[in-house]
Amino acid sequence: MTSNAQEVDKLALRMALEQQLDDYPESTLHDVYKAFYQEHFGPEHMISDTAAVRNYLEYELAHCDDQVGHLYYESIGLDGGYVRVYLKAVTDGLITAEELLRAFLDSAAARTEPPVEWQVKWEAIVGTIDEIRPGFGAGEREMLREASIKNQAVHHSKAYNAAYHPHYRIVDHTIFEMLLKPLIDR
Repeated sequence: MTSNAQEVDKLALRMALEQQLDDYPESTLHDVYKAFYQEHFGPEHMISDTAAVRNYLEYELAHCDDQVGHLYYESIGLDGGYVRVYLKAVTDGLITAEELLRAFLDSAAARTEPPVEWQVKWEAIVGTIDEIRPGFGAGEREMLREASIKNQAVHHSKAYNAAYHPHYRIVDHTIFEMLLKPLIDR
């Protein structure tokens, strides 16, 4: 456990939030929470049964439509420790579903303890949002504050899902750079 005296890099946080809100203007506070939560905790919270993870990836690949997005990957959150690898990289034949699955599973095992507690980080995120977009997500704040206390994940908002059709897996940055990025960027 870390000390609450540790601080989040406010400038880096501001830049990451501005990037998130510029790239995804339909984002709600839930979507901001989700992006930074994913970057903080990685994919570990999504993996309880490897077979179920594999089956869900296969299901999602079979049912995602032409709207799988325009990106193959992007760094998320503040520290850049994780990358969202979009299923478009699989549907376009750049990587296989098995390669993505392996990187996703390996990323859960590679997770290291973040330098700041999630609740401390979330409070800094909300404080910075107040500076750049006063009142943003006012109706969501109490529920997300409670989620942050419990280290709970949340889903993307309906607005985000409708606008962006997010289909991706979270991969540790180092694993991504070594295993997937060379294949995607070739």
